[in-house]
Amino acid sequence: MAESDDPQERKRGTGARFVYETLRDEILNLVLQPGEPIDEIGLAERLSMSRTPIREALVRLAGDGLVTLLPNRSTVVSQIDFPNLHHFFDALTLMYRVTTRLAAQFHDEADLQAIRARQEAFAKVVLAGDTAGMIQLNRDFHVAIAEAGRNPYYLQLFSRLLDEGRRILRLYYYPAFEPLLPHPYIQEHEAIIAAVAARDVYTCDRLAKDHADKIVRQIQEMMARDLRQDIEI
Repeated sequence: MAESDDPQERKRGTGARFVYETLRDEILNLVLQPGEPIDEIGLAERLSMSRTPIREALVRLAGDGLVTLLPNRSTVVSQIDFPNLHHFFDALTLMYRVTTRLAAQFHDEADLQAIRARQEAFAKVVLAGDTAGMIQLNRDFHVAIAEAGRNPYYLQLFSRLLDEGRRILRLYYYPAFEPLLPHPYIQEHEAIIAAVAARDVYTCDRLAKDHADKIVRQIQEMMARDLRQDIEI
C-alpha cells in the first residue's frame, strides 16, 4: 500500500515510529524494567505527543513481545519468561545456525561489507570494555548475517530473539571486558566471517553452534551467580 499523501497522516505515522523506537530502546536497555507500568499520559507529555501515536506504538511493541496490553487498557513492560528460558535458548541456538548457514549460501559482496563494518564497530567497543555497546553491537553483527541469508521470516524471528537476549544480558552482565588482543569474542566473529566469505556451510554451522552454546552457558552461569548472591543466611 502506498504511503498516504495526507500531511497529518504522515506526521502521525512518524510520531508513532518515534515513540516506538524510543520505548523499544528504553525497554531493551532496561531503562524501563520488566513488569513496569507504562504511563501513557506521562509518556505523551514527555514526548510531546497525543495519545494516538502512543497507542499505535504500544500495539506494535506488543506484537514484538516487549509490552503486554492488559484488559483494563493499561500497559506494562513484558516480563522475561524465565520458567521457559530453555525454549528461548533452543530457538536462539537454532537461529544462529540457520542464519549463518544461509548467509554462506546467499551473501553477496555488499553483505560482506556490511558484516565486516558491524564487526569493526563491535571490536572497538569490546576493546574499550563497553559492556552495553558489546551487547548492542553483537546483536547488530548477527542481524547483518541474517540479512545476508535472504529469509525475512528467519530475520524477524532472530532479531526478536536477539533483542530478548539483550534484555537478559543487560539484567545480569556485570563485569566489563579486558581491553586485550586477541580477544576471544572478536576472534569468534572473525572465524564466522571467514567461513561465510568462503561459502563453507558446514564450518558456518559448527562455528555458529559453538558461539551460541557459549552465549547460552554464559547467561546460565550469570543467572546462577545472581541467584547465589540473593541467598541470605
